Amino acid sequence: MSPLKGIKVIELAGLAPGPFAGLLLADYGASVLRIDRPNSATADQLTRNKTSITLDLRNKDSLSILLRLLTNADILIDPFRPGVLERLGLSPTDVLLKLNPRLIIARMTGFRRDGKYKDMAGHDINYIAVSGVLSMLGRANEKPFAPGNILGDFAGGGAVCFQGILLALISRSHTGRGQVVEANMVDGSAYLATFPRLARKTHMWAEPRGENMLDSGCPYYDTYETKDSGRYFAVGALEPQFYAALVRGLGFDIKDLPEREDRKQWPKLREIFTRTFKEKTRKEWEAVFDGTDACATPVLEQGELEEDGYEQRPMVHLVSTPAAPIQADQGGWSGGGLLPGDGGVDTLREWFGWEEGKDFVIRGDGALVSVNGKSKI
Repeated sequence: MSPLKGIKVIELAGLAPGPFAGLLLADYGASVLRIDRPNSATADQLTRNKTSITLDLRNKDSLSILLRLLTNADILIDPFRPGVLERLGLSPTDVLLKLNPRLIIARMTGFRRDGKYKDMAGHDINYIAVSGVLSMLGRANEKPFAPGNILGDFAGGGAVCFQGILLALISRSHTGRGQVVEANMVDGSAYLATFPRLARKTHMWAEPRGENMLDSGCPYYDTYETKDSGRYFAVGALEPQFYAALVRGLGFDIKDLPEREDRKQWPKLREIFTRTFKEKTRKEWEAVFDGTDACATPVLEQGELEEDGYEQRPMVHLVSTPAAPIQADQGGWSGGGLLPGDGGVDTLREWFGWEEGKDFVIRGDGALVSVNGKSKI
């Protein structure tokens, strides 16, 4: 049995971090119902194992359905900017927790709710910028480099929110009560950078951006282009024994190379590695380093992984209560596919025994509204 089987999740439709938290819950067995807006086209790709209904939260008969759902739901995922729920009359503390004291309300924002940027719009790059993380990313003497939207939206956002929800579920198992989970991408990404922040006064991270052991400053912890242009090899041979295996694989005697601990020799060592890696194709270097302890691996690209049939898996395997397998056509290599309203009526029937015409009707725009202002649970 999946570890979250029986957990009912209401996910208010959003982009990136909120849906990712919902995806993680769904992968581990929770039943996740996304709430879409009427006439809304969604670009959400993170829809695996979810269903959807459409509600018009500005209409009291449609809003009443959400309130009825939340009466017996376990989790609400709120992806909106601060104040949106309150303006809808859905204050977590004044309304929702009084309606359902066991409800866990996960609120995902970019900036801190109490910081100077709380009322501003932003994206991943802005959140990691003010967290201090972006300043550490990039090559020496170059501008900071944002690594897509992985750090803020997903690692520091959706995944951290997911952890908060799990902690709240554990707490509820002791207290019987739900609570508000407040996650934001500034604190989430900053927390992920705990190690480099605490290591700023050590040899690992004491230098400017791009000049440290783990940020492309060190020649034996970097990537190198191979003979086939555009293909790269990753090297992480930090420990002496791993470095020795790397040097052997490259065809050198270690005593003929510059001293690796002397940072002044790093440019020369990097030049040697750069020249050497260009002498063979990536596949040829794989033949050299596969099965060794040189900490040297190919930089594989998403397209070739998909083409080779690489199996995408849940992020952690629980031996006794595993997550659902990720199928290639259910989000392993393709996303989306969940249109507003898909499967949601079946979910309402499964959760509460609701039936169309008896407990709700569907407007012409797809929005569900209650029958005579009532929706029985």
